[in-house]
Amino acid sequence: MKLGKINRQSIGISGFTSVLNRYEGMPKELYIAGVLPTERAVTVAIIGSRKPTAYGKEVTHRLAYELAKRGVIIVSGLAYGVDAIAHEAALEAGGTTIAVMANGLHRVYPVAHTRLAERIIAKGGALISEQPVGLDAHKYHFLARNRIVSGLADAVIVTEAAHRSGTFSTVSHAITQNKEVFAVPGPITSLLSAGPNRLLQEGAHLVLTYEDILSVIAPDLLTDTKQLPLGSSPLEVQIIQQIQQGNASLDGVLSAVDASTTEILQSVTAMELAGTLRVVAGRLYL
Repeated sequence: MKLGKINRQSIGISGFTSVLNRYEGMPKELYIAGVLPTERAVTVAIIGSRKPTAYGKEVTHRLAYELAKRGVIIVSGLAYGVDAIAHEAALEAGGTTIAVMANGLHRVYPVAHTRLAERIIAKGGALISEQPVGLDAHKYHFLARNRIVSGLADAVIVTEAAHRSGTFSTVSHAITQNKEVFAVPGPITSLLSAGPNRLLQEGAHLVLTYEDILSVIAPDLLTDTKQLPLGSSPLEVQIIQQIQQGNASLDGVLSAVDASTTEILQSVTAMELAGTLRVVAGRLYL
């Protein structure tokens, strides 16, 4: 494991962690592997299920990627599922991401995310924990770390979570800390959309795009004009127009666009490689 030197410092030393001084019950010191931002920047926590659906994976990746690309710091807990996807997407966007651990930084938990932890540090982010080196996490440590996850963020975003989920421990802390809470709507038949849908009933901000988040917490990061991909060929333009008009299934595009199946699939592949669109479970996303 290559986490490098682990520093122990007061939360007031870093301009990034000093925000924790505002809230009761916070640790006075943190253990840090990697580099924390020297100043406060717009920061969001993205949390949710450890076993998200394809929809939850896509939404989490899209929001984390688009926010990180605009300089927003992504905070999560390095757990399986939504946490890891948010960290990965932030790294893909060339952004900064911070993982708050429940155990001491002598090892990464879960072990399967050791490489991800190393990449977070290598790309200018950090792992932090209130637990001393050598202490393995117990169940209550995971609940306790959630107050730090929400405390570091300007907003908490729930993409997918069951009605009864540990995710709501973080949400509860966020509400106590007077943070903005956002939730992604989902099908009423999906157990993993029950949590976000309930939050929306209770007054959480509705999230459809990253702009919904920035318009509340950082409107200065939004631009007046949004550049949409125009396509590098007439066929690509047709495909993009179909997606923009709501015909976002691959089968729908194949039926609507006047070209052979081979030509359309070749264009879709080319646009995926160029980063113009993504294909997830038979649906196309710009």
